[in-house]
Amino acid sequence: MRYVRLGKTELEVSAIAFGTWAFGGDWGSFDAHESGAAIHHALDLGVTFFDTAQAYGFGVSERLLADALWERARRDEVIVATKGGLRMEGQTLLRDASARWLRQGAESSLRNLRTDYIDLYQVHWPDPRTPPEETARVLEDLVREGKIRHLGVSNYDAKQMDELARYGRVETLQPPYHMFRRDIEGQILSYTAEHDIGVLVYGPLAHGLLSGRMTPETKFPAADWRSHSSDFTGKSFRQNLHVIERLKKSADGRGITLAQLAVAWTISHPAVQVAIVGARRASQLDGTLSAAEVRLSEGDRGEIARILSEAVPVTGPSPEGM
Repeated sequence: MRYVRLGKTELEVSAIAFGTWAFGGDWGSFDAHESGAAIHHALDLGVTFFDTAQAYGFGVSERLLADALWERARRDEVIVATKGGLRMEGQTLLRDASARWLRQGAESSLRNLRTDYIDLYQVHWPDPRTPPEETARVLEDLVREGKIRHLGVSNYDAKQMDELARYGRVETLQPPYHMFRRDIEGQILSYTAEHDIGVLVYGPLAHGLLSGRMTPETKFPAADWRSHSSDFTGKSFRQNLHVIERLKKSADGRGITLAQLAVAWTISHPAVQVAIVGARRASQLDGTLSAAEVRLSEGDRGEIARILSEAVPVTGPSPEGM
C-alpha cells in the first residue's frame, strides 16, 4: 500500500480508502459477517483510511464498521471519516446541513462508531436552504469541543466550497470521479489544488461498471439503486460496455485488470490523493487495492482519454433520486 498526505489536514492515509456505502442497503442485501471480513482484509492489506456516512442505513454502516475495526485495530492506527447532512422525512431523503441536524448527526455517528472523536467529518451534500455561515459555525464548534479533528465536504462545486470557506475551514473534498465522469477535472480540481484541499474520490469503478463483469443482460435487484438508473439500461449502457472492452485491452497490455486500471487512473491525477473502494466480500479487494502501486504517465492518460472519447457520461445518484 502507498500512503499520502491528505491536503492541508496533513493526515497520512492509505492512497485507497475502504468505503462502506454498500453496507447501508442502497446496493441490495449483504452479509454482515462477510462485510466484516472484508474490512479485516483491508486492514491486513494496509488500508488505514475508512469512509462511511450517517445516511448509509442511518447507523447500519457505521455500526458494522465499528464492530469490525475495533476487533482488529487500535483507534490511533486508523483514520475514520464519516458524513452528515442528509435525513429521512417519511420515504424521502433530504439535504439538511442545518446546525441542529449536523450536531445531532455528529453525536449519532460518535455513538455508532464507538469513538470519542471523528478524524474527518464531511457535509454529505450541499444544502441550498441552509446559509453556509450556519453550517460552518456548528462544524467549527464541534472541532473546538474535540469531537471532530478535520472538516470536509462531499459533492460540492468550487463556488460552494468557496462560500463555506468564508466562515470556516474546508480541508477535504469527496467528489464522484471515474473514467465515465470527469467533470471535476476543470474548475473543481483547480480550486482544490490551489487551496491544498485533500481530494478523496468515490465511485472509481463507476458504480461497478468498470469492474468488467457487466453485460447487456445484467440485471440488478429491486433494492439496488442501479435497477432504476438510466446509467445502467438502454443504449448508453450498451455503448459504455463497448468502451469497456477497449479499456480491458488497454489494461491487458499493462498486465493489470480493468479494475486496477480504473482505480489507478483516478489517483494518477495530480490533484487527487485517495480513491474510495467498497467491497462486500474480502475477495473483491484483491483485484483493486494493488492499484495503489500502479503508476500511469501523462501519455497513458492520453491514450485512455482517446478511448473514453466514445463514452457516454455516467452521473450516478443524488439524494433526490434515491
